[in-house]
Amino acid sequence: MIAPTSFFADYGCHVRILEEARTLQKLGHQVTIVTYHNGNDVPGLDIRRTLPVPWRGDYEVGSSRHKIGLDALLGVKTLGLLARQRFDVIHAHLHEGALIGLVLGKLFRIPVVFDFQGSLTEEMIDHHFLRRESLFYPPLRRLERWIDRTPPVVFTSSAHAERILVEQFGCPPAHVRVLPDCVNGDSFRPAAGYAPQELAALRAQLGIAEGRKLIVYLGLLAEYQGTGLLLQAMQRILAHHPDVSLLLMGFPGVQLYAGQAQALGIQHAVTFTGRVPYQEAPRYLALGDVAVAPKLSLTEGAGKLLNYMAVALPTVAFDTPVAREYLGLDGLLAVRGDVDSLAQQLTAALFPTGENAQAVRELGLRLRRRALQHFGWDQAGQTIVAAYGELLARAAGRSLSTSMPAPR
Repeated sequence: MIAPTSFFADYGCHVRILEEARTLQKLGHQVTIVTYHNGNDVPGLDIRRTLPVPWRGDYEVGSSRHKIGLDALLGVKTLGLLARQRFDVIHAHLHEGALIGLVLGKLFRIPVVFDFQGSLTEEMIDHHFLRRESLFYPPLRRLERWIDRTPPVVFTSSAHAERILVEQFGCPPAHVRVLPDCVNGDSFRPAAGYAPQELAALRAQLGIAEGRKLIVYLGLLAEYQGTGLLLQAMQRILAHHPDVSLLLMGFPGVQLYAGQAQALGIQHAVTFTGRVPYQEAPRYLALGDVAVAPKLSLTEGAGKLLNYMAVALPTVAFDTPVAREYLGLDGLLAVRGDVDSLAQQLTAALFPTGENAQAVRELGLRLRRRALQHFGWDQAGQTIVAAYGELLARAAGRSLSTSMPAPR
């Protein structure tokens, strides 16, 4: 696997890479992950890192000019691995990984699978790294189109992403396979699966007073994730319901958003944890009454929704195709980018009245059932392995045909 990121860093695409690797190991495969020099090692995974760069020690999140040098080092590291060891398949994550994989895969005659996790150019725009009117936009869009169309198999995290690849980038439909983000339902479980005193102790440790309703968020803190809009929605909620708290779990930008919370006058009701280790995430989420995912991106996945669902939390999200795909009919959807709508949906979930009270309680349980039935890693692993087998059989057929004498 080629992972052009600071693997492992407890969020988003890192979780997908981690769980795919673990699932493949469980199925008997040997997996080597080549990634940037920084990141956390994971017991049981073969992780190979690039040479360090002294001027860049932080995690790499999103678009950055520093990634150009890091990706060059990643290409060199991958070249060295392929020259020394025999690999059957290159499983490339993100567009940078796919570009490296396609070039080196052709050189070493190894089939490449591309794990698509959102549009390259749209992510750059979301991160304010690129503007549509920029001179760089057309060539980058053409490069993205070539990367998307070249691999024989492209995995997407949603059916919406599949449509984007086919309709906007001209990918052959037969090349695209939907491989949804998944969740481990044994690890991510409802609050009832914990001893009450364990959760009470964690709540006290975080400084959240007993009896306060709690909204939980776990993921990156960034504008395209809707973090600023969530804080504004929290201000509106507190104006009518002062007994609500928000647990914001994630990074980077903690200081930035803590400053925004203070400017909004809600710092007393918002707890910032910084990075929460992935293995601790289920316990932290189990503290919540409601979960929220105000992501604005229209092309990226939203794996955090599945974690919320598995914990049986009523879940509020902005109305996007991916949110609808994951949550089905049981999501509480706010108008995308609308602070008032977000506040209204959160309030309705926190303080249901009449018949709605029972409906909200049942909502979380239905979401957990949906997560377990449709988004399990074992099924995803079989999909990955089937694609590998198909590519290897195709490669073996080509090799056989080239070795046979030409017909007379």
